[in-house]
Amino acid sequence: MEDLQILIVEDEEDILDVLKYNLHKAGYRTLEAPNGETARNLIREASPDLVLLDLMLPGINGLDLCRIFKKDEATRNIPIVMLTAKSSEADIVAGLEMGAEDYVVKPFSPRVLLARIQTVLRRNPASVPEPSSSLIFGSLEIHPGRHLVSIDGQQIPLTPTEFRILHFLARHPGWVYTRDQMIDATHGENYFVTDRAIDVQIVGLRKKLGESGNLIETVRGIGYRFQGQD
Repeated sequence: MEDLQILIVEDEEDILDVLKYNLHKAGYRTLEAPNGETARNLIREASPDLVLLDLMLPGINGLDLCRIFKKDEATRNIPIVMLTAKSSEADIVAGLEMGAEDYVVKPFSPRVLLARIQTVLRRNPASVPEPSSSLIFGSLEIHPGRHLVSIDGQQIPLTPTEFRILHFLARHPGWVYTRDQMIDATHGENYFVTDRAIDVQIVGLRKKLGESGNLIETVRGIGYRFQGQD
């Protein structure tokens, strides 16, 4: 872990000290930013392995900062774990819609936080698309090796989680998967996230894919399936 670097975006010094202490103890290197502007400069300069992002920040708030990172091609694939005192479902959904990989609510257990960070950083074979030829369904093309999705040759910007979900479903057209199976396949087993999180990702995927989003079918009472044909 000594080669892994985490950017902490947190304006409260006491919480920042706790985060730094526990991350250093676990073997991570850290960079610290007290506000969004500093974070924007650091993430482009250092390209950290993960961003630990507070929502309540002076100036640019955490949700807006997450949106900025995920729209920038240079930073969009850097995973983000949001850390915040907000705990309502609306805030959690908003964070996921912005492309965050996970969400931890204050007050937090350092051990739990570290476990969640390790899960996000872990690259299980099931969650990393293997290099292979493209999957093509009409105008939709999914290229696992390049981690790209395009429609009629136009690249579609997806978050890493959205890509993993789409690729997983598209590799097994016609098969129905529960939300739990999709979570295990895209995040690894024992990863805690609500069913609502998968639904949010599917809504985001359909919106970005336009008419091709209809290929992802909701199977009432069970989960989802991809309707394309091999």
